[in-house]
Amino acid sequence: MGVEYLEMMAAGKKVTVCKVDLRKEKLELFHRDDAGLPLKSFDGLGAWLEAKGRVLSFAMNAGMYHGDFSAVGLYVADGRQVVPLNLEDAEGNFFLKPNGVFLISDKGARVVESAEYLKVREKERVKLATQSGPLLLRAGILHPMFNLESKSRLFRNGVGVKSPHEVFFAISEEPVNFYEFATFFRDVLKCPDALFLDGTISSLYAPELKRNDKKMDLGPMIGIAVPGK
Repeated sequence: MGVEYLEMMAAGKKVTVCKVDLRKEKLELFHRDDAGLPLKSFDGLGAWLEAKGRVLSFAMNAGMYHGDFSAVGLYVADGRQVVPLNLEDAEGNFFLKPNGVFLISDKGARVVESAEYLKVREKERVKLATQSGPLLLRAGILHPMFNLESKSRLFRNGVGVKSPHEVFFAISEEPVNFYEFATFFRDVLKCPDALFLDGTISSLYAPELKRNDKKMDLGPMIGIAVPGK
């Protein structure tokens, strides 16, 4: 198996981690069904996959979305760009610059600043990409706006990359601030680069943990699907 679940601590608060080995597993982005309608939930995604003879084995919400469930930023699935890169300035976590992109190309996984993605796209074949914000870590350095004393604590989830084939998805089981969450990726998971995916709606699907979160309707989702028996 290329997926390992870990129960860990971030600043004294419980965090569930999913470690994915891309040498053994394929991550995919999911959002809409064949009719173009948003899947909205792990149950919806699972049913859609089942109709195709596939089974969902892991999933997590994977990016911020508008009221119509469309992605706020870049969304690339199966090598096809569905939503373009968003470099606008506006309010909200997504636009807390620097924000970033989690991607998988023919050179493996990485997290880059949003503006960097344009250069990556020129040189590599991008298979999957989702944009979010803020960037938690870049080359081991925390986002400049993060504050250890921040009282803004929420349930949060994010993705970190340790090497081109080692990806860590983390979801806090207790409210944490950005500083605590970012230092968890850096100091505990040893990821130099990490991206915040969302807060409050943070959701995990992990049958191995008997987990199928149903907090709110979801937009983009990232996961692993295997052939059905």
